[in-house]
Amino acid sequence: MQFLDSAKVFVRSGDGGNGCVSFRREKYVEFGGPNGGDGGRGGDVIVECVANLNTLLDFRYQQHFKAKKGGNGMGSNRTGAKGADVVLKVPPGTQILDEDGETLIADMTEPGTRLVLLHGGNGGFGNAHFKTSTNQAPRRANPGQAGEEMYIWLRLKLIGDAGIVGLPNAGKSTFLSTVSRAKPKIADYPFTTLHPNLGVVRFGGLDFVLADIPGLIEGAHEGAGIGDRFLGHVERTAVLLHLVDATAEDPVEAYRIVRGEMEAYGAGLADKPEVLALSKVDAVDADELDEKGPRARGRRGSQAVVRLRRDGQRRARSSGGPGARGRGHADGRNP
Repeated sequence: MQFLDSAKVFVRSGDGGNGCVSFRREKYVEFGGPNGGDGGRGGDVIVECVANLNTLLDFRYQQHFKAKKGGNGMGSNRTGAKGADVVLKVPPGTQILDEDGETLIADMTEPGTRLVLLHGGNGGFGNAHFKTSTNQAPRRANPGQAGEEMYIWLRLKLIGDAGIVGLPNAGKSTFLSTVSRAKPKIADYPFTTLHPNLGVVRFGGLDFVLADIPGLIEGAHEGAGIGDRFLGHVERTAVLLHLVDATAEDPVEAYRIVRGEMEAYGAGLADKPEVLALSKVDAVDADELDEKGPRARGRRGSQAVVRLRRDGQRRARSSGGPGARGRGHADGRNP
């Protein structure tokens, strides 16, 4: 599946229909009078949040959305038809920004939410509207009001309960595929993950959404690697799982790099609750793990060590300290 989390589109509401100049001319009717109808209202631009979408890919192929013009008024006091609305369907978590890319217009987080972004122009008055006691045969009508138009940015920030961060090849996608039924691409080279992935984790009677984003490297906030823009997909999470590769020469330095990029990105990521976990512990002998574990704990205090085995089983092991849990499988079963 292709993934797109940002798109610039042009939207325009419909013009109002023109009013009509018409007079009633009917056999055996002595006094006809004006009967020109009003023009119809132009169509609106509506943004709708739908639950079955998770990408903005549709806006790669269409960037212009224009509502229909309202129908013109007609004789016999007939009002023109309202113009058809244009509806932009976006996934939950989509932010609508002004053309400057910074001014927030709306944040679409709940499926079923509909926002009228631009209203269609009003229809013009027909000549029947201008009839008075002193002007009983008006020969004027108003044109329809022009619609509104603007450029907007659509920016998707996925909605997850927990997010996974770390350096490339830290085991983030492997962890996601193990604790959920998600099937992200997994390989033994950096930047295997090029777009965020979501998985639903079922732990006992609790379900939550886990978000995996591409790895960060030093200087990502300056554009190194694939940048840090994917951090926006973990802005909405309640907690972050920070995976550090246990086979790395200096786990503390790996942790420092990612923390530095999160602080440079801002948006409150550095202040979120964080669980620090060592991955690939099965590839490290016990003595080396005993040496690296305390170094990682000394950086952030007591944290959990998550063990991912190559045979697909997973095991969570306590690293000690307050709040640590006993040994057990990640799916809640006792060993």
